[in-house]
Amino acid sequence: MKRAVITGVGAVTPVGIGKEEVWKNVKAGVCGIDRITRFDPSDFACQIAAEVKDFKPEDFMDKKEAKRMDLFVQYAVAAAKMAVDDAGLALDKEDGNRVGCIIGSGIGGISTLCEQHARLLEKGPGKVSPFMIPMMISNMAVGQVSIMFGCKGVNLTTVSACASGTDAMGQALLAIQRGDADIILTGGAEATVNELALAGFSSMKALSTRNDDPKGACSPFDKDRDGFVMGEGSGIMVLEELEHAKARGAHIIAEVVGYGSTNDAYHMTAPAPEGEGGARCMAAAVENAGIRPEDVDYINAHGTSTPYNDKYETAAIKTVFGEHAYKLAVSSTKSMTGHMLGAAGGIEGILTALAIEDGFLPATVNYRTPDPECDLDYVVNQGRAADITYAISNSLGFGGHNASVVLKKYID
Repeated sequence: MKRAVITGVGAVTPVGIGKEEVWKNVKAGVCGIDRITRFDPSDFACQIAAEVKDFKPEDFMDKKEAKRMDLFVQYAVAAAKMAVDDAGLALDKEDGNRVGCIIGSGIGGISTLCEQHARLLEKGPGKVSPFMIPMMISNMAVGQVSIMFGCKGVNLTTVSACASGTDAMGQALLAIQRGDADIILTGGAEATVNELALAGFSSMKALSTRNDDPKGACSPFDKDRDGFVMGEGSGIMVLEELEHAKARGAHIIAEVVGYGSTNDAYHMTAPAPEGEGGARCMAAAVENAGIRPEDVDYINAHGTSTPYNDKYETAAIKTVFGEHAYKLAVSSTKSMTGHMLGAAGGIEGILTALAIEDGFLPATVNYRTPDPECDLDYVVNQGRAADITYAISNSLGFGGHNASVVLKKYID
C-alpha cells in the first residue's frame, strides 16, 4: 500500500493568513475572536465571532474571477495557492490526471444564497445573478481549485458538517493509498459569518454569549464553558504519494497514516452518551494506522467549548486510551481560531502536522476553572515543547458524523 505525506500547507484563518503567521500566532496563544464587524450584531444574543481579517482575494487570484466566487471559495483558492507554493510544486508540469482535489465544506455558499434571496425579494427574479448557482454550491471550492491548478483526477466534496475537512483528508489518504493519485489538494473551507447563520446557531442556543469578553469566550474543557464561537476560513494541504515527493526532493512536514469515520446514529445535534461514536472513530483510526493506542502522543481535539461535546470527547478518549489517556496531551485550537465548521478539520489537520514537525503542543487558551468531568492534560493556557511521534486530529459533526486522522512524524 502506498504512503501519503504532507508537503505543503496553506491557511486563511482568524489568527492569520499563511503558514508562518498562523503557526506563530497559535504558538503564542493569540485568539482571533472579537465582536462581529461584518454586520451590526446588536440584535443577536451572540455578537462575537472569529472573522478572517485583512484578506484580499486579488492577492491570490484574478479580481474579476474572485467576484464570481463566494467567500468560502475565495478562501479555498487562496489556501490552495499557498499550499502549492509551500510544496514547491509546478503542477503545470505534472500529469493532471494524477492530481486530485478533495475539499470539505459543511454549508457552502450561504452568503451568496442570502444576498441573492434578498435581491429576489427586492427586485424580482430577473435580477438574480446568473452566477448564483455556481457561486453557492458546496462543490465549487473543489471546482475552482481544480480549474486553477489543473486537477483532473479524483475530485470530491465532503459534506459531513463539522467533520467535513477531516473526512476530506481521510478520503485523500485512501485515494493515494489505492494508487488513484500522486497529489491531492485537500482540507476544508467555510464562510458562514453572516446574519442568517448566526441567527440559526443562536436559536439553537449553541453559541457563547460572552459578548463582553470575546477573547475569553471560547473556553474548551473549562467548567464554565457556555458554547462555541463561529469561525471561518480555509486550511488546504498538499497530500502527496511518498515516492513521488521523494523523487522531486520535496520537504515533508508529516505523514498521514490512519483514518476513521463513524456515525453516532443517535441525535441530530447532540453527541451520543459517553462519546460512544467518537470513541469508535478514534479506535478505527488507530487500527487503520497499524499502531497501538499507547503510541499516540497528542490529540488535537474537536473541543468546541460546548457542555456536552467536551465532556463526551473526554470520555471517548478515556474509552480508547485507558490509563494512557492521562499521559497523552490534548488541546483545542478552536479556543484561538473559533469553530471554523467544515473548515475546522482542514486547519486543525495542518496545525497537528506543524505541531509534529516543530515539536510543540499548542495550548487550549482561556482555561480558568477545572471541570471534574474533563480531567485530562489539556495543555492549558501555555503551549509547550514536546516530542510528538503520533498525533490524532478529531472532528465531530451534527448528524452524528465523526472523523479522525492519525499523523506521524516523518523519518527518512
